[in-house]
Amino acid sequence: MQHLHHSASGSFGPVLLTLILLLSAITYLRGWFALRSTSTVRGWRAFSLVFGLLLICVAVASPVAALDHELLTVHMLQHVLLMTLAPPLIWLGEPAAVLARGVPRPFLNPIAYLSKRPQIGKLGRFLVQPQVCWLAASAVLVIWHIPAVFRLGMKSEALHMFEEGSFLVAGLLFWWPVVQPWPSASTLDLSIILYLFFATIPCDILSGFLVFCDRVIYPSYLSSSHLLGFSALGDQQCAAALMWTCVTIVYLIAGVVVSMHLLSPRNCREHVALDCDLRAYVFASPQNVEALHGD
Repeated sequence: MQHLHHSASGSFGPVLLTLILLLSAITYLRGWFALRSTSTVRGWRAFSLVFGLLLICVAVASPVAALDHELLTVHMLQHVLLMTLAPPLIWLGEPAAVLARGVPRPFLNPIAYLSKRPQIGKLGRFLVQPQVCWLAASAVLVIWHIPAVFRLGMKSEALHMFEEGSFLVAGLLFWWPVVQPWPSASTLDLSIILYLFFATIPCDILSGFLVFCDRVIYPSYLSSSHLLGFSALGDQQCAAALMWTCVTIVYLIAGVVVSMHLLSPRNCREHVALDCDLRAYVFASPQNVEALHGD
């Protein structure tokens, strides 16, 4: 039986999402070309962000995404792309700094005004606290893999879209303290290594349970076509192994990179230079924003 959220062929959702991602990439590249002469906004940052957006598109708006109702492995791949791979790539692109130059001036002025509101700043500082980010990511991972909640997401197109969005948002929150994109201050320390280590625990528990369980936890896949010759139980074990392996490797790489960053004063100086170059631009008055645009 086909799941409800795939029953309406030709859904406009993937098309709309693709257009949004394409518009975001174009706006970002517009800003990057305007700032490419600065040493702090390097070309690899643009590649990182665009590739991150591409991974989101693959996860939710590609032919691969249409198979998530057939294979739990594909469904788990979506979660890995949305929560583990795309968010750090997007943050490494320094999107706030570059988009501030790419967004057309009529739209930038109200954004700059809102960014200076005390309530917005207080909310932002609360959301990017490591403990909040860790709890948000862990809660999203655990809740959406509860069988009853999982079943609801598979039956409702709207709820399934909300599920995918929650994984992306939780991923963006989780990776903020690790990447610390502009305009956050560079406060990396050894606690981030522990942050990454403890973040693997919910994933390890869930993945281990699914790998070693001798029954199918998500009955929705009992009636699937079992592509690639997988049984429902084999598909479940493959999905869990995929998540277990990918998350462990990515977090390990992130831990190594953070360690190298802590040992490299040069990286710290580059972060400070980026902050000095662009903070005045984003939080400038409308008159100064117009002057900085140079038109």
